[in-house]
Amino acid sequence: MKQIFKLYLALLTVAFLLFSFTEFTENVSFKCLIQLKNYIGEGAYLVVSILDENGKYNQTLYVQGKDKEWYHEIFEWWQFYGKRRTDIDSISGATISGGERAICILNIPAEKMNKGYTIRFETAVEDKEYYAADVEFLLTSENLKSKKEGSGFIRYIRFIPQL
Repeated sequence: MKQIFKLYLALLTVAFLLFSFTEFTENVSFKCLIQLKNYIGEGAYLVVSILDENGKYNQTLYVQGKDKEWYHEIFEWWQFYGKRRTDIDSISGATISGGERAICILNIPAEKMNKGYTIRFETAVEDKEYYAADVEFLLTSENLKSKKEGSGFIRYIRFIPQL
């Protein structure tokens, strides 16, 4: 009985040590409404990423469009993602057609808020243009409160905090 207790105590100690050195990232969740402009053609692929202070890709938050064969059309993001091929747990269904809207949940790491990071929305449509920075702005609490106009296929985006 003493040996079982000692083994249990040792396992509990090891588990405690493992979890005490594991870094947990707190996320701030936002519901994001993406409204596209009216256009004729295929649906738009959309990628939402976080860029660091130097404009380098740091993290992919969301991908709209699940046909991986077209990801290379989102050229700048593909230079980041295509080399690493990290798992993305935020890929959502079909592309968004002209004039339609999509709603997604973005989980933004709290440590990147108000720290000089940028959030970027990229769009691409087959046989049409690619907009590397359709919407791009500093990732601040204040910026996430206002409607942002797009410069390409995105008409506007809005954020609603998830409580």
